Amino acid sequence: MTADDACARERGSGAEQVRTVLAAAESLTVVTDTFSCELIGSGLHGVDDDGRVLLHLPADSRLAVEAAVAPRGALAAVLKFTDVAPVAVRDRVRARVTLAGWLTSAGTAPGPCGTAELRMDTAHIALETDAGTTTVGLDELALARPDVLARCEAVMLTHLVDDHGDVVALLTRLIEGRLLQGVIRVWPLAMNRNGLILRLEHAHTHQDVHLPFPSPLREPAEAGDRVQELLAAARACRRGSRLPSRP
Repeated sequence: MTADDACARERGSGAEQVRTVLAAAESLTVVTDTFSCELIGSGLHGVDDDGRVLLHLPADSRLAVEAAVAPRGALAAVLKFTDVAPVAVRDRVRARVTLAGWLTSAGTAPGPCGTAELRMDTAHIALETDAGTTTVGLDELALARPDVLARCEAVMLTHLVDDHGDVVALLTRLIEGRLLQGVIRVWPLAMNRNGLILRLEHAHTHQDVHLPFPSPLREPAEAGDRVQELLAAARACRRGSRLPSRP
């Protein structure tokens, strides 16, 4: 198994990755037969327990109006979510999720500035990562849950880069020496319940390496202790390769 294969496996199943992207996203693009729009803001969408996406929009918005007057009350639409690394790695897009189906009205909150709720009846789900594009089943999505760090990963990675660059450099002691040959920068690309993924950047290419936690996280509060366990293992490593974590 290659390092990239290990990273793909440790990111979780396709359904888990989709739920994680949906949980963390603060924007999405909606495409219909007549127009497209970008929705920005964490409060504009949600995901219910069975994995169905809900949109919360002003009742007089074009999308809400078109859904309300659509034939048979269903507006054909495609929802596009993009998972972008919160730190300035090369090729920052980590995943893309596309949901195709129909938007139906689920009611409007009372008041002069009412909010329309649109429910996505999904027919097709696609997950695109550096490992390729896969289709995720609706039953799989309903059973899956987002990673425990989905909503706080970005803050954790940004803090690691901005305030603890020496930590990232120290963690390279845990990487096989052959993988570090020609590496010019190392970034923390992702963190989930299973571990930390570092991106090794060469002059024109890059490779991702997974550093597994001793045991999976059960809640975000355990992340600090797990990172400290990785650092203890790195300090005990005699090879001592130290590389810059950022320019």
